[in-house]
Amino acid sequence: MTEESRHRPLMSAEHAERIRRWHENAYRAATEEGAEELTFAYLSRTIVVPPGVQPITGMSHLLGEAVLAEVKEGDRVLDMGTGSGVNAVLAASKAAEVLAVDVDPRAVEAARRNAERNGVQVEVRVSDVFSAVEGVFDLIVFDPPFRWFAPRDPFEAATTDEDYRAMTAFFRDVRGHLAPDGRMLVFFGTSGDLEHLRSLARAAGFGAEVVAHRDLDKEGWRVDYYTFLMRWVTPGGELD
Repeated sequence: MTEESRHRPLMSAEHAERIRRWHENAYRAATEEGAEELTFAYLSRTIVVPPGVQPITGMSHLLGEAVLAEVKEGDRVLDMGTGSGVNAVLAASKAAEVLAVDVDPRAVEAARRNAERNGVQVEVRVSDVFSAVEGVFDLIVFDPPFRWFAPRDPFEAATTDEDYRAMTAFFRDVRGHLAPDGRMLVFFGTSGDLEHLRSLARAAGFGAEVVAHRDLDKEGWRVDYYTFLMRWVTPGGELD
């Protein structure tokens, strides 16, 4: 990693340090609690999350409900970074075809089992961003890691993406995988570098509409969570 490719947060140094401090506290608490399999009753589905895979959180419904509202009959859907497969399972209730991918083989296996558990058809495969993805999709769902730090272990990799490598690759390569009239649902918040995500989306040719939002107090500071509906800014996905 060269110095030029290091992520420089688009926020004050004070805010960046606050995020680092909060993340460290949360990571320490999670590792001290130990890992165990968790079962969630979530939006009328049963989702089992094994150790090391990102669990459902109190904000997950902001994306999950948007998926249920946005998926159309006949859609071909890609769930990028599927984790436990929860959003792929939701999409499969209406979509014609769902592909769920994740870089972590444990997440891929969890997603496969959750699709079977909920009686829906989802193709699941290991993929580093688009490395194992072919074709074009009507809807892409993306819930990227919020933080730009280097993960210390596979569990932390669910919430950290060193220098936003994966997120940068996603917006760089998505043009070849989203239909001209396609849509994307992207979940992100201010406990990550939200302005950086916005800049990547704009540079890739997307406009963004907030379709879900909630804020909460996190150790004395306000954190905002958003689900964005993104579309090409010009017809056919061509940049001006």
